[in-house]
Amino acid sequence: MNDAEAGPTPDSMETPGRVVVVTGLSGAGRSTAADALEDLGWFVIDNLPPALIPKIAELAGSGQGTYGKVALIMGGDPEGRLSSLLDELRGAAARVEVVFLEAANDVLHRRYELTRRKHPWATDGVSVPTAIEMERDRLAAVRAGADLVLDTTDLNPHQLRERLTDQFSDDAGPSLRLTVMSFGFKHGHPRDADMVIDVRFLPNPHWDDELRPFTGLDEAVRSHVLDRPHSEAFLGSLLGLLDVVLPPTAAEGRSYFTVAVGCTGGRHRSVAVSEAVAAALTDRGWQPRVIHRDLER
Repeated sequence: MNDAEAGPTPDSMETPGRVVVVTGLSGAGRSTAADALEDLGWFVIDNLPPALIPKIAELAGSGQGTYGKVALIMGGDPEGRLSSLLDELRGAAARVEVVFLEAANDVLHRRYELTRRKHPWATDGVSVPTAIEMERDRLAAVRAGADLVLDTTDLNPHQLRERLTDQFSDDAGPSLRLTVMSFGFKHGHPRDADMVIDVRFLPNPHWDDELRPFTGLDEAVRSHVLDRPHSEAFLGSLLGLLDVVLPPTAAEGRSYFTVAVGCTGGRHRSVAVSEAVAAALTDRGWQPRVIHRDLER
């Protein structure tokens, strides 16, 4: 084989400029994430063994050019070394973001039952529920150090692709990707929230027969919830808190921050407050995305 056929040598290979590591629980959507990032123009390396991270770190630290956008899709961590290896990668590459995908145990179990796939940790007679718990425990440190945690419990593949497109497209916005999410407590606490605000103390339109069919996106509901002295005082205090929290969060290099606003069902009060918060943050120069998780329930 001549030199032209041999391809690039290690000395000529370009280094990655931005690295995204997608990891998390088996069945939480890593394959969907890989497809989404590939469609966005990322160079995707799927199913990378953790043992190869030092090689990626060595390449990233060599200082030879910029490869562009590299996405590493990684499975479980049977040896318990992934967290320290990711720290090594962060020390070598210019920009590394770790995305952790998770979902509720019963949802992961159901996904494996529907697809009839074998859970990678379900060996030697280990049941799927036990395997899920084992993997969750092993990856706890990785989750704690992740830049972005995405809970896919209530997301279908299309919705997960939308979330990733919002975060990783070239026009995704400023360095701190800010999300304001409404939700209903009766549908479960959002696992991927950085700040949770409970607005169940505000007047509930559900008990008004005329307002019940509408949502917090409608002016009548918005007015019923927000046009009151204590509602205005609360909103002002919440925005004051965000004015304190968000600038240093961005200065610390955080890439993602989610404010979750919850009411009972996720259709009235939390939606109205989320819209008001997002509008005020936009006026302050942020570019928040708004997600109404339970609006259609």
